[in-house]
Amino acid sequence: MKKKLVVLTGAGMSAESGIATFRDSGGLWEQYPVEQVATPEGFEANPELVLNFYNMRRRELMKAKPNAGHYELAGMEKDFDLHIITQNIDNLHEQAGSTKVLHLHGELMKARSTGDDSLIYDIDPEHIDIHLGDTCEKGFQLRPHIVWFGEAVPMIPEAEKICNRADIFVIIGTSMNVYPAAGLLHDVRKNVPVYLIDPKDVYTSRYDIHHIQKGASEGVKELRQLLR
Repeated sequence: MKKKLVVLTGAGMSAESGIATFRDSGGLWEQYPVEQVATPEGFEANPELVLNFYNMRRRELMKAKPNAGHYELAGMEKDFDLHIITQNIDNLHEQAGSTKVLHLHGELMKARSTGDDSLIYDIDPEHIDIHLGDTCEKGFQLRPHIVWFGEAVPMIPEAEKICNRADIFVIIGTSMNVYPAAGLLHDVRKNVPVYLIDPKDVYTSRYDIHHIQKGASEGVKELRQLLR
């Protein structure tokens, strides 16, 4: 029976693929205040600005390709029951071939009804922009299927269950500052080995973490060797 390997990924996972990060120096939050483009209030105040911001992110994603780290993780499904919990809204894990991916903060290539949260649509790669006036079948404006600041994170209970069942837990490219995602480490049982892949120092509440101080691609390659 394969061991359950649970991997929590953040912006550092996709940085090598050219996906702009939000928090680093020169990141997106410096160009676009979070209040304007990533809150329900921002969308209410200026929906066109918000839609255009995510249209730009979508165009950026269409040019990006999975990096070696994404492919290494996908390849590890041969040896492990691998579950990825990602804070990223891109679909690079899926593009690389990973089959069990839970998106905590939504998905860039999906749209959602503003009037009925259950109405979620895949965005056609040939027509990736959402415009004012684009509506669901009930006539409500469409919005990005993204969890904005101040909104509930509906996938957290499922993520907590997955973390609680982990035999090995890995954190890749996340500051562990964003809650509730950062709190998932508390759902990992005490005897479970935890690996952290990040070129920077990352503070966590556990002191028994094996820190691989490298970027995602090199780090996952080293992790794979260690787990063999």
